Amino acid sequence: MSQSRHVPVMLQRCLDLLAPALERPGAVVVDCTLGLGGHSEALLSRFPEARLIGLDRDKEALRLSGERLAPFGERATLVHAVYDELPDVLRRLRIARVQGVLFDLGVSSMQLDEAGRGFAYAQDAPLDMRMDQTTGMSAAEVLNTYPPGELVRILRAYGEEKQAKRIVAAIVREREKEPFSNSARLVELIRDALPQAAKRTGGNPAKRTFQALRIEVNGELSVLERAIPAAVKALDVGGRIAVLSYHSLEDRLVKQVFAAGAASTAPPGLPVVPERYQPRLKLLTRGAELPTEEEVAENRRAAPARLRGAERIREDAE
Repeated sequence: MSQSRHVPVMLQRCLDLLAPALERPGAVVVDCTLGLGGHSEALLSRFPEARLIGLDRDKEALRLSGERLAPFGERATLVHAVYDELPDVLRRLRIARVQGVLFDLGVSSMQLDEAGRGFAYAQDAPLDMRMDQTTGMSAAEVLNTYPPGELVRILRAYGEEKQAKRIVAAIVREREKEPFSNSARLVELIRDALPQAAKRTGGNPAKRTFQALRIEVNGELSVLERAIPAAVKALDVGGRIAVLSYHSLEDRLVKQVFAAGAASTAPPGLPVVPERYQPRLKLLTRGAELPTEEEVAENRRAAPARLRGAERIREDAE
């Protein structure tokens, strides 16, 4: 797996957003989605005084990024953990507050490029999709065992798939003949199940179903619902958080947490708003920022990316 293929998404913009918080000596930055270490390597290079904590649930990613970040020695601490475990990780490392947090919520290039993991619909592979292959149900088990109603809910909620009922009817029919094990059979089934008009829009027709399965298998949205507030809580005053999301469900969650933090909680009509009701966050992006056309041309995986940033401007009200 050549690392030259891996281009971190919106890298420059992420670094610029975090810079004011990370230029202080002794700053600690957490890369909650280490992956192959592209963002982390850039953070350590650009902010020579900073210390980095990198989290990933994928042991293979930790091994590869560990090799990449080895030149930085003690400045990088890599931990096998899911990002909603951030408070426990910081407690174990005896770190009270951090100055920067970065989330890049896309599936890592490595997982997509490694055929055997079953994330990609473009090549045949076992239907696994677990980011941490030591735990949990695989995508094949979800397809073969979930009741039809539950599968429809997942495809609609996580894949925004309008044809969920048709696809699930075909899955249920097929799994009775033989359980699903590989991705190619699922891709073919989806192609056959969709009406012509639905196939003409938006790339590979299997894309939305694969996204939905991946989110379900890895509990991604429930993890994110816990992780973003925990990350905001871990920030020092003046600390900054940047989040890259890749579909509207993730982006909506991030937007809600940031918007709540940036709003006053005062009852309406107070002539002066007491400190405890003042916003805790300042938004650093107007809505979600998108990658440039040049970046998308260079790295097609950047196309759906949405970036939001916020700065911690005061402590939580006691």
